[in-house]
Amino acid sequence: MDITFLIKKIVSAMMMPLTIGVIFALIALWYIHKNRTKKAKLFLSISLVWITLISYKPVAYYLLQPLEQSYPKLKTIPDNINYILLLGGDKKARTWEALRLYQQKPSIKLITSGSKGQAQAIKKMLIESGIPQKSILMQKKPKDTIEEAKALKKRIGKQPFILITSAYHTPRAMQIFKNEGLTPTPAPTDIQIEENDFFTSPKGRYLAYTERAWHEYIGLLWLKVRG
Repeated sequence: MDITFLIKKIVSAMMMPLTIGVIFALIALWYIHKNRTKKAKLFLSISLVWITLISYKPVAYYLLQPLEQSYPKLKTIPDNINYILLLGGDKKARTWEALRLYQQKPSIKLITSGSKGQAQAIKKMLIESGIPQKSILMQKKPKDTIEEAKALKKRIGKQPFILITSAYHTPRAMQIFKNEGLTPTPAPTDIQIEENDFFTSPKGRYLAYTERAWHEYIGLLWLKVRG
């Protein structure tokens, strides 16, 4: 395994909201072990409040909504585009979006991607949905979006293409592909935000939304720092 990639994943995991809450709880346990009750109560309280907040719907939506609303849904395929890239991830939502766009232009090539069998799994879903195998290409080796961009550049050069990924991931993905000198047209899918029932009790689902948004903001910040 690439040690740089592994270190990046570990550092990213340590910066995630739930991990931060757990770290506060571990500090509280350490102070309990040292019989320092006041500080133990302080850090345990911080941990509980923090985890409650990041699991609360308004907080999750506040973080996720700006990402999901960055780009509108793609209605029609531009005439000069001959490729669609499906980034690995949510197979169902991204496959349905690819099928919708493919029906507008059956001559277009679909490129599936994602390591650990994701590219193959998406290809299988497309074939089972009626897409000819000759219309599907694969990128199986890239482990993240940056590697996907580099691999796609080798495959199609600077030809324009449609980029299908989750709406919350679209801003960062677009920036990464543009940084490689590519010209993607965004096709966001897998919308998480729902307008109804805004105020609810904390739930694991909203914690997951917070974690996704947080991960994207860290990634965007890192891109900015790297220039």
